[in-house]
Amino acid sequence: MSENILMMTTAGSKEEAEKIAYTLVERRLAACVNIVPQVQSVYRWEGKVEQAQEWLLLIKTFATALERVRKANKEMNSYELPECISFHIDGGCANYLKWLSNSVE
Repeated sequence: MSENILMMTTAGSKEEAEKIAYTLVERRLAACVNIVPQVQSVYRWEGKVEQAQEWLLLIKTFATALERVRKANKEMNSYELPECISFHIDGGCANYLKWLSNSVE
């Protein structure tokens, strides 16, 4: 199984998304964070169907940093229950994956 990880989270504003992204990269918890602006989310919260404009963050990290990424996201994210879903990256360009793992401490 790959040690390279893609984690997804959302933020409620562009500023919050940028703060999370820059902090994760500066702390070397992520090699790269893509911010996808203004995704429309529909979800159930406290018994009601809600919708919101959110910013989706695609965080490229390494397994050894995953718990620290989750903790940092929870500290910086304004949501009561921030999304924190991760996937193993099972394929890709070998040079990119090597760069990813070398960029994360």
